[in-house]
Amino acid sequence: MSAASSPKPRSRELSRRRWLALIGAALALVLLGTAYVQWRQYQLLDTTTQFQNDALGWSFFQLEAEHLRLRNEMRHVLFETAEGAAPPASATEPTPELRLRYDIFVSRVGLVDHERAARIMSSQAVYAPTMVQVRAFVANADRYLGEKPQAELTPPAMRELLAGLDALSVPLHDLSLGASHLLYERVTQRNNAVRAQSKQGIALTIFQCVLLFAFAFVVLRQFRALLQRRERLELLADRLSAARVDAESASRAKSVFLANMSHEIRTPFHGLLGMMSLLQETPLTAQQTSYLLTAKESANHLLAILNDILDISKLESGKLQVVPEAVDLARLVREVDALMRVQAQAKGLTLNVTMDSDVPRWVRADPTRLKQILFNLLSNAVKFTAVGHVHLKVEAGTGAAAGSVVFTVIDTGIGMDEQTQQRVFHRFVQGDETTSRRHGGTGLGLEISRSLARLMNGDITVKSAPGEGSSFVLAVPLPKIGPPAPGANASAAHADSAGRPLNVLVAEDHPVNRAYLEAVLDKLGHHTVFAENGEEAVRAAQEQDFDIVLMDLHMPVMDGFAATRAIRTLPLPRGAMPIVALTADAFQESQDQARQAGMDEMMTKPAHLPQLRELLARYGGITSIASPPPPPSAPDANADIVDRGTVEQMHASLSPQKFGALLASFFDAHAVSLARLREAVEGRDRSAVWSQAHALKGAALSLGLRAVVEHAESLKQASADPARPDLHAALDALERHLMITRDLCQSLGWLPAGLPSAGR
Repeated sequence: MSAASSPKPRSRELSRRRWLALIGAALALVLLGTAYVQWRQYQLLDTTTQFQNDALGWSFFQLEAEHLRLRNEMRHVLFETAEGAAPPASATEPTPELRLRYDIFVSRVGLVDHERAARIMSSQAVYAPTMVQVRAFVANADRYLGEKPQAELTPPAMRELLAGLDALSVPLHDLSLGASHLLYERVTQRNNAVRAQSKQGIALTIFQCVLLFAFAFVVLRQFRALLQRRERLELLADRLSAARVDAESASRAKSVFLANMSHEIRTPFHGLLGMMSLLQETPLTAQQTSYLLTAKESANHLLAILNDILDISKLESGKLQVVPEAVDLARLVREVDALMRVQAQAKGLTLNVTMDSDVPRWVRADPTRLKQILFNLLSNAVKFTAVGHVHLKVEAGTGAAAGSVVFTVIDTGIGMDEQTQQRVFHRFVQGDETTSRRHGGTGLGLEISRSLARLMNGDITVKSAPGEGSSFVLAVPLPKIGPPAPGANASAAHADSAGRPLNVLVAEDHPVNRAYLEAVLDKLGHHTVFAENGEEAVRAAQEQDFDIVLMDLHMPVMDGFAATRAIRTLPLPRGAMPIVALTADAFQESQDQARQAGMDEMMTKPAHLPQLRELLARYGGITSIASPPPPPSAPDANADIVDRGTVEQMHASLSPQKFGALLASFFDAHAVSLARLREAVEGRDRSAVWSQAHALKGAALSLGLRAVVEHAESLKQASADPARPDLHAALDALERHLMITRDLCQSLGWLPAGLPSAGR
């Protein structure tokens, strides 16, 4: 079908090109015709200019007429003299009428006796001798009739002049006729040229009309083609829009499917791994321990594959996030070493881990994701190395990588060629087709690892050669921080041990999970009530008080979301009891839906004992925990800067360490808040100034920062008062007191050590 239809567009293209060529040629012809007509007009104008003296023929006619009048007047004078009539007053002077006739005749001679007339009459043979004869007559007549006569006009002289006039009669008549014929020829020639030019103009106009119609035809064709093309594009856009909607729907369906599969697969793992953990704490024989470790290793491997698939889904949707926190990098590397050394030794490999002394110990990073990357790189190195060693080097970045920590994993394994190196970070790619059969795996690990590294503003590169091993380099910026305040861990441990037994409601439909949670909660010393669905959970919450509810999200009869909304409608205090989502869902949609339903937290399955202990410690027996030492008392002189009562309450509720972290977070963010405030002030956006100042005031009020509260309130009031056009003074005062408050908090030891003071 495509082969048959392919010549049609080509023929249409050739036809279009021919049309364009014809139109271009026609346009060129029109331009040439216009140029020719313009040239002919120029020639005609030039000819008209050269022969514009149509009056020349009239001049010859007047010359002949004046010749006749002069001759008649002279005959009249001569006749009167011959008849003996009374002579004029003076017999020697011509009469006034004769002199007038002569003067007019001479003036007419001047009109035809010049160079231009000679050039025009050059085709008339009679012109030159006649003019010689006329000039001779005038020269002779001037002796008697000129302005200064030289002789008397006697009758013999008059007869002589009359004979000369008679001799000019025939030549002047012939000359007048010749001039008339010449003028007629010139007029005829010019009229013919005008008619020819008119015909050419008419022809050109007709041609232009034809060309105009041709252009109109082509324009209409093009316009129709454009309309058809636009209709096709609109149809294509509609199809693409529909395809996009279908793709988004498919993506949502995939996310829902993965969320459900996550729950359905991870729920049995929750019970399986939990029971294995409980079983491991019971007395076992060596063989039973070996079997148990093998089972746990297989389950963890299967769970790792599932996590890879879920991580890919979250990376695709942009919902996988890194959560930086204070990390002891040396300890993290030791933990990775301890876990990977077992795998290496099982294959008879040597695992070397070195860490340079200039690598910072305490950094801000996401330990879970950083471990995930290192585990993947080291697992691959062990997997693809049969003999030799695997080396993990941890170094401080230099040059372009300054400020980063560089992790290099070097192995002596099978290596890769250049083509494999280009594909190794692609999804489901493993060296060659036999790799997955020989070594196992999903082919997702390296893609996930590189994506995680780039989420942390880092990257992974590889260098390798077949048979010479591989070198994977992870360079990721890890900001150096100070060590956490001493005693924090001890305080947390003390808080855990000081908590009271809790009355816990667990809504869980899976019997294995219920058994696991019952064992764990019993081990932690808490009393547990179980519900197999959301409806039973709501009924239990109506009948008795609970300290906390662990709510599974996906249950029969009534799911966890509906159960939470129903519990929140109960009278207080039961309607305000803490509810923690306990689910295998790892998706942001589930977290958002849980928060909207009214849940306080979310814990992802499998929930191991340490996680549950930490969670329940946050909700258990706060009154039984030993009170932390009071904070240093602020001097009376600083009472207008900080509120001692609020600070003491924060210390009692959070612990000094958590309060210090909140203070540090507030002052770290105040630079951004001030920048937004200043931008709003410069832009005269009073509503934005009011909103930013209100937010800053609320945060400062919770922390007891009295001076910041007062000056933020002042800025709010100024922004709401149109009579105060300039807000810069209020903003400057707020910024100044923010710096003063930060310096005071740092001098009192309320801020963690190592933070820069304000203004530095």
